[in-house]
Amino acid sequence: MRHNRNFKILIVMSLLIVTAMGFLFKYYPGPGRAWFNDSGAAIFYEIFWCLFGFWFFNSRQVLVQIPIWVFVITCIVEFLQLWHPPLLEAIRATLIGKLLLGTTFSWWDFLYYVIGSILGWLWLQKLWEIGNAKKSQS
Repeated sequence: MRHNRNFKILIVMSLLIVTAMGFLFKYYPGPGRAWFNDSGAAIFYEIFWCLFGFWFFNSRQVLVQIPIWVFVITCIVEFLQLWHPPLLEAIRATLIGKLLLGTTFSWWDFLYYVIGSILGWLWLQKLWEIGNAKKSQS
């Protein structure tokens, strides 16, 4: 039971780090800000959702499935940016809506979704290794 609690703490710490980095990138005002604000932040967006999914489903079997599903879903959300019904526009007008759904379609985002999903998978692998190392020591 204690292992599970420590494992969840690792996930929460990871989520806090990734969220902070994502906001730093999203609102970075310095040189190269266009890349950091859009593309760089998309990498952390993917990692965040991988970690979020891992919070609920944390077994060895889902280490690959979570990043794949995160990639597929965020690609669908990217394509939804081409669709502008009033309800989606109202959601996108809010800060949370803009952060979660985005506002502008870009083919380049798919590259950063791939990078973020791969980094998310690596992060999940490392968390799994750390969690199991602690488990075997107790």
